[in-house]
Amino acid sequence: MGSSQVVDADDDEYAKLIRKMNPPRVFIDNDASDDATVIQVDSVNKHGILLEVVQVLTDLNLIITKAYVSSDGNWFMDVFNVTDRNGNKLRDKEILNYIQKSLESDACFFPSLRSSVGVTPSNEYTSIELTGTDRPGLLSEVCAVLTDLKCNVVKAVVWTHNTRAAAVVHVTDESTRSAIEDPKRLSTIKELLCNVLKWDNDSRRAKMTVSMGGTHTERRLHQMMFDDRDYERAGLVEEDDKKSKPQVAVMDCTEKDYSIIILRSKDRPKLLFDTLCTLTDMQYVVFHGTVKTGNSEAYQEYYIRHIDGHPVNSEAERHRLIQCLEAAIERRASGGLELELITEDRIGLLSDITRIFRENGLCIRRAQISTKGGKAVDTFYVSEMSGSPVDAKTIDLIRRQTGQMILRVKQSPSPSKPSEETSTTGFFFGNFFRGCTFHSFRLIRSYS
Repeated sequence: MGSSQVVDADDDEYAKLIRKMNPPRVFIDNDASDDATVIQVDSVNKHGILLEVVQVLTDLNLIITKAYVSSDGNWFMDVFNVTDRNGNKLRDKEILNYIQKSLESDACFFPSLRSSVGVTPSNEYTSIELTGTDRPGLLSEVCAVLTDLKCNVVKAVVWTHNTRAAAVVHVTDESTRSAIEDPKRLSTIKELLCNVLKWDNDSRRAKMTVSMGGTHTERRLHQMMFDDRDYERAGLVEEDDKKSKPQVAVMDCTEKDYSIIILRSKDRPKLLFDTLCTLTDMQYVVFHGTVKTGNSEAYQEYYIRHIDGHPVNSEAERHRLIQCLEAAIERRASGGLELELITEDRIGLLSDITRIFRENGLCIRRAQISTKGGKAVDTFYVSEMSGSPVDAKTIDLIRRQTGQMILRVKQSPSPSKPSEETSTTGFFFGNFFRGCTFHSFRLIRSYS
């Protein structure tokens, strides 16, 4: 079996013909499981298709508690056990119909290979992508520049990881509330923001790009941080950092000519999406796999080959794959106290809020900004600039300074106790291990 099993990404017309003759079948069953809705997808196989299916489910804020993946020739079958955020089965007929139509649509199954980073023209906003070295007050400085340039931030997502920062920011013109199209003005925005992003003599240059359209924001953030090599760690890893890292292993399965990936980490929403983003963008194909969650821990097991048909075949490739998967899990797990701020939207609001955080010694580790119906709903994950937990007195002071804004403090989840047992047998495809060699087997204590 080789890469010929997967429909060539460049041969869309042939793929569309095959799909027209054999359309995908989606089965949704609320009776097969006591505690979850079971969704089965059977379709023509194609690189990236597994990620596209998971993306549909995670965009609906559904929780995937179990998943089984199997491909045979040019076909694949995925089975997902899903619940809503409250752990309930899906009963809303509109949601069920949306899932059915989305997973059976051409848009889901036959996008271009990197459709999630494509540009779709939009008159609503201008999308700005930023990458650079993370530092305290960076978001505040970016927001201040945008405010000075008469740009209104309507939506933004910011991630930081391993000294790097990435953001996708949607802005509009302050006066027209529409996309900014003037090339000269866009050039000025780019120049000034790049000046803000530059830091010391970092060999990785600050980057900023402008597009008049939308992306799948979280998929794009993964790609931006991957391209920025946030998986590379400078210097030695501290012992405490080692304890907090996810557990990743990459092994050989010589009998079946696969490489096997085992991942254990603290469970959280969108974890499966995050790992599949990296595997897909690193050009790996998942032929078989299983995902299982329980007791706050997630287990993922994949049988993969590179898109060229070969398994992982060097120690350098193995090491890089482990690093990249660790980074994919860690990006969304930035520590910090979760603060939710709700208030009337206005020009310069985000600049004011981030300035208040900076002046009170807080560092923003991650942020999600949104506006709807004249309301701003912003979520920030913050810590002291030293990395220490936020003092209650600091929160009280910020509340006084933000006045009528609603500031909610959401307790950070308690670290889960690391598992004492390290399993090397799969939940679903464990018999494949009979021909597997434990080569460069790297196990790290469970992510906490």
